[in-house]
Amino acid sequence: MKAPARPAPRQPSRRTLLQTGSLVLLLGTQQIARGATILAVRVWPAPEYTRVTIESDGKLVAKQFFVTTPPRLAVDIEGIDLSPELRELVAKVKPDDPNIAGIRVGQNAPNVVRLVVDLKQPAMPQVFTLPPVAAYQHRLVFDLYPAEPVDPLEALIAERLRDTTGGRAAPPPVVAAAPAQPAARPPGAAPAPLATESDPLGELIAQRANRPGPAPAAPADPAPPPAVAVAPPAKAGNRATSTQTDRIIIVALDPGHGGEDPGAIGPGGTREKDVVLRVAHLLRDRINATTVGGNPMRAFLTRDGDFFVPLGTRVEKARRVQADLFVSIHADAFTTPAARGASVFALSQSGASSTAARWLANKENQADLVGGLNVQSQDRHVQRMLLDMSTTAQINDSLKLGSVLLGEIGNMAKLHKPRVEQAGFAVLKAPDIPSVLVETAFISNPEEEAKLRSSAYQVQLADALMRGITRYFAKNPPLARSRSV
Repeated sequence: MKAPARPAPRQPSRRTLLQTGSLVLLLGTQQIARGATILAVRVWPAPEYTRVTIESDGKLVAKQFFVTTPPRLAVDIEGIDLSPELRELVAKVKPDDPNIAGIRVGQNAPNVVRLVVDLKQPAMPQVFTLPPVAAYQHRLVFDLYPAEPVDPLEALIAERLRDTTGGRAAPPPVVAAAPAQPAARPPGAAPAPLATESDPLGELIAQRANRPGPAPAAPADPAPPPAVAVAPPAKAGNRATSTQTDRIIIVALDPGHGGEDPGAIGPGGTREKDVVLRVAHLLRDRINATTVGGNPMRAFLTRDGDFFVPLGTRVEKARRVQADLFVSIHADAFTTPAARGASVFALSQSGASSTAARWLANKENQADLVGGLNVQSQDRHVQRMLLDMSTTAQINDSLKLGSVLLGEIGNMAKLHKPRVEQAGFAVLKAPDIPSVLVETAFISNPEEEAKLRSSAYQVQLADALMRGITRYFAKNPPLARSRSV
């Protein structure tokens, strides 16, 4: 007798397949969230703030709380387990970090890692995430700002006092004589500030002068009478023959990029942020040893270390110290290694002077995205307003400054373009400061990258920029304002 045939196995219905697929997808999403991999951890210390960055291949979810006594920040990162990469944070904190005393890391609960950042002083922390951009994937960022922010004016005065009491010769005393008439300004320019106007730097200097402190030691040699004070001997070309003013002359130097933002990277691995900072240091030394019309010059750096400074903050710093000039220093890059030569740029309100200038301005203006600007910061709107206040007079003065700088650079290096170009660079939009951006060379060109790495070439660049600055002041004396540091 023939056995009955077995019924064919029942095929799953379409509904069952869809439900099963949805469950797999949901489980997969949760597994991905729990399994986010930590790729790198970085710490960027600076007096202004210290940044801690945790980079991962997926977005991290974090909850933070701040304890004031003793000051510390605790952050719970969800969906991950303690890894060797996170443990590296402990060793990355340097003893001289001005803000962080130490970092503790531990598994607070299953799939929850707790980081405790012990601080050296009261702070105003910011915790935020950044989406993937450029070479970076997802980033979780802790920015640890001191509760009392570093004032650029105070920093400038403190540096000046260190120089005058640290064994180096102080600049000659400045006689408070009747200020000379300033040079004629282009139509629409702001009038020269008067001695009776608000002068934050002068006010802080007066406060410092009135503070009790040890009496200064008597000089070994009698000081010359103020009326005939003469600057110390200097190299030829570092004294500008301009109309006498009665204040210190401040030049803001802006080394591009920094911190999370390396800038352009040459074929040999040279990073733009490192080269331009070295050139800025060399130029600072030359500016601080130079006088204009018998008055000392002083350089102010928007960043004096390897940390990120937003474009708008760079402008705000220069305006806070009432800078007379703003020089942003960069090293260009292009998609092909054939491009070469130095360039100087000024701001344009009516479009770029060339396609290349527009391309470069767009690239430089993206620095905030790579460096990691906290878009939720309340200061962002204020910065944007400042960047929209540029004036025709400022642009005219910037073109004059750019022309003399380009001429001096052209005497020691190849130029990419024989004239000052213009584009909408965000960092050049201070409404009351002549501002230029100097592209020292194409770091993407192997030959020019090698020059930029050379100490001798960096010295030549700094000397050329210094000659250009003194030439500019010789023809365009700074406006008179009562100030002496």
